[in-house]
Amino acid sequence: MANSLAQNLALTLIRLYQKTLSPDHGLLKYFYPQGACIYRPTCSEYAHDTIKHFGIARGVWLGIKRLLRCHPWHKPGYEPIK
Repeated sequence: MANSLAQNLALTLIRLYQKTLSPDHGLLKYFYPQGACIYRPTCSEYAHDTIKHFGIARGVWLGIKRLLRCHPWHKPGYEPIK
């Protein structure tokens, strides 16, 4: 499947976030040795994988839904892409 420009841009921005600001992947990971995300894979990995697998529209939608569930009162755990 050919990636669109928007899809490539979204994937690049997620990787940039992961390498810089992410407390699970980037420079801040040293302050969070156990990780900060309650999910596995992390929310940014999940968003990257869904955009890559389903395309930009559905991938972004699934990533946003995942971020809305990411709060201290939600049950943590393993949640792969569907």
